[in-house]
Amino acid sequence: MSFRAVMLSEKDRQVASSIVDLEDADLPQGDVLVSVDYSTLNYKDGMVLSGIGRLVRNYPHVPGIDFSGVVEASHDTRFKSGDRVVLTGWKVGEVHWGGFAEKARVNADWLVKLPKSLSNLDAMAVGTAGLTSMLAMQALEDHGIKEGPVLVTGAAGGVGSVATHLLASAGYEVAASTGRPETETYLRSLGATSIIQRSELAEQPTGPLASERWGGCIDAVGDVTLAHALTEMQYGSSIAACGLAGGNALNTTVIPFLLRAVNLLGIDSVVAPFDSRVRAWARLDELLDRDTLKSMTTIVSLLDASMMGPQIIQGQVQGRVVVDVKA
Repeated sequence: MSFRAVMLSEKDRQVASSIVDLEDADLPQGDVLVSVDYSTLNYKDGMVLSGIGRLVRNYPHVPGIDFSGVVEASHDTRFKSGDRVVLTGWKVGEVHWGGFAEKARVNADWLVKLPKSLSNLDAMAVGTAGLTSMLAMQALEDHGIKEGPVLVTGAAGGVGSVATHLLASAGYEVAASTGRPETETYLRSLGATSIIQRSELAEQPTGPLASERWGGCIDAVGDVTLAHALTEMQYGSSIAACGLAGGNALNTTVIPFLLRAVNLLGIDSVVAPFDSRVRAWARLDELLDRDTLKSMTTIVSLLDASMMGPQIIQGQVQGRVVVDVKA
């Protein structure tokens, strides 16, 4: 039987999307065939749908960098029909066809079985952004979070929203940075104890060090924001950097690293080891308040996902956007 998918095509470097009908035989090769229930709209998806960044090199292409669903057929003994699974990373939605389709065929090594109490919808309300947030939080904890607030930059976005909630759920004081004053009530509902306006972090710092302010930081912005945060970190604290929404430049010095022993931890959920992923999903299941997760989630259809790409690139999307693939 045929199934629906968002298909991207390119002509003269202009990307267009449409809803098409596909057959199982149209899918790329892989060990496991999954009936997809949900995907999410992430920043990378926005770039791909808008034709920005050349993340996709081969067209036609099905976008969607993550998905949750149920195994329909498997040639790998680790998975059987009926298993509920989640996939994030591994260049799915960039190189390999992704989650904006009612079916996907992928390598078994890319899949993780979902914890029993985490639904398929919950998994994508968390999605790549939530996995990244948890990997960042785990990295901070592994290096020791210091006394005082933990700064979360880009807090109203997908990564920032989940990071704010996770840190607060684990008992940390959270300072949420945002450039959108209208999101203050939303961020406080996630557990933020203070709101830091983006303007405080938006200018290149005038010196290599400022007053010690943050016991840790999850940075989802990069560029000047990251450079500014480095100057205000407490001695021996860490920054888990996981986003480049503000750019990939970093104009700083070695002073924060030498005189304050600040750790800069790079987080890339695309290639995170399998054991780290399993640990992260189990901790997500433990810490996530389902009602709070629901409050930060907007659900859209496949057709709506195609039209929302520019909005997420322009920073107009709050929280998490789940794509109900079968709606």
